[in-house]
Amino acid sequence: MAQSKAMTGVYIACAATACAVAAVVVANRMKARSQKTTARKILLEFQEACDTPLSRLRQVVDAMAVEMHAGLVSEGGSKLKMLPTFVDRLPDGNEKGLYYAVDLGGTNFRVLRVQLGGLEGRVIKQEYEEVAIPPELMLGTSQELFDFIAAELVSFVAREGDDFRLHEGQSREIGFTFSFPVKQTAVNSGTLIHWTKGFKVNDAVGQDVVAALQRGIERRGHKMRIAALVNDTVGTLAGGRYWNNDVMIAVILGTGTNACYVERAENVSKFTGEIPESGQMVINMEWGNFWSSHLPRTFVDELLDNESLNPGEYGFEKMISGMYLGDCVRRVLVKMAQEAGIFGTNVPHKLLEAFSLRTPDMSKMHHDDSSDLKVVAEVLKRVYGIQNTTVGIRKIVVEVCDTLCQRGARLAAAGIVGILKKIGRDGSTANGSVRRNNMFEQGDMNGYHDELPVNYTSDGRTVVAMDGGLYEHYIEFRNYMQEAVVDLLGEGSKNVFIELSKDGSGIGAALLAASHAEHVPSTF
Repeated sequence: MAQSKAMTGVYIACAATACAVAAVVVANRMKARSQKTTARKILLEFQEACDTPLSRLRQVVDAMAVEMHAGLVSEGGSKLKMLPTFVDRLPDGNEKGLYYAVDLGGTNFRVLRVQLGGLEGRVIKQEYEEVAIPPELMLGTSQELFDFIAAELVSFVAREGDDFRLHEGQSREIGFTFSFPVKQTAVNSGTLIHWTKGFKVNDAVGQDVVAALQRGIERRGHKMRIAALVNDTVGTLAGGRYWNNDVMIAVILGTGTNACYVERAENVSKFTGEIPESGQMVINMEWGNFWSSHLPRTFVDELLDNESLNPGEYGFEKMISGMYLGDCVRRVLVKMAQEAGIFGTNVPHKLLEAFSLRTPDMSKMHHDDSSDLKVVAEVLKRVYGIQNTTVGIRKIVVEVCDTLCQRGARLAAAGIVGILKKIGRDGSTANGSVRRNNMFEQGDMNGYHDELPVNYTSDGRTVVAMDGGLYEHYIEFRNYMQEAVVDLLGEGSKNVFIELSKDGSGIGAALLAASHAEHVPSTF
């Protein structure tokens, strides 16, 4: 009898335990369901705020064209700087001889040499070396910095092999890629406005950076001439044009973003003082600073901008470039972690760190095609120490990546089409005829085209030279952008081509040195 009572007690205890376990399981499932429901609500609201229907994109297209025109009409008249580059001759393939380039865009710089063989030989051979800049020189004096660069260039020239030869009557000429803000006064002259990327060489601000490097070269007994000062976007345009005469626009979509294009020179003559014989000039838009009320601004954009080093500036760049996309994803996940508890009771400390999620990791998660999204789980664990996420939560993370990737790509597409519209190459002219309309009213872009490039043909191709790791490696971004360009242009898209043009900042600078060399005439 006693044994029977004991067994009954055991059964009751086991049943109670089973009920308790079942209750915990049910509670956990309900909690997980609640978390997922709240997170999905946040996601849907965010997706709605990020929405870029064609109607909105067309407004962005028009706003970009309006701002381009305004920036050309008056200095400071637009968020777009629309800087004349004084590059009025682009390479056309006829260039021959040996040319050098110096590419300074960050904590490393490159020196490059290229042997050009004209239309038949094109690029016969090229070599380059990458040099790290000592950290102390980034905080030192301008003479120390430019002397160091000059010394490395001279050393590189000294190791010139027999396969590299100067053309008859040629002296060594250099293209200088300087990817910092400068006010250009000639094709081979420009004063530094301010440093970025960790440089704080204060006595260089206001100096002519070409003259500073030229002095460093001459102090080492060399007479090489710096023929062209360019940024990486202009170099990309030059590199693309060298192989394809239809290239009219260049865009960088990488860590940062920018665009340049070929403009009729009379539209910038008030800033340059004269109209070059070619009748055209490359304009550096600095399009990262573009802004319009039609851009879909969200709480993420406001937080990111307010906490940035340049609040109120470069709003377009903060929505579309590789520097910021990953952090935009992180900020959405922070909101979900705080309000929905998707990563547990406590928000992972590192998740609160700005820029802790890089865009390459965002791309990896976005491209995860495994059934259980194991790549997403791996990234969350490696970057934030987050473990035991459900497949449902991982799907939400992927959707956040998709939302921000799609928004950025479609806005980039609208920017490109805005440039095409400004130069009359968006295909909206009827029956191939060219509409020329010099009457312009601010804000009204319906049917507007500015004066078309002088070498425009109604049935011609327009090529956009593209460079940057975001475009090259983030496949979904590239696909979304291409789709939006086609949707915006309609039938006109059949004559517009976006082509990868790698390493424009290096070889492009050397090619511009060739097209602006003292002894080799070249035209658009």
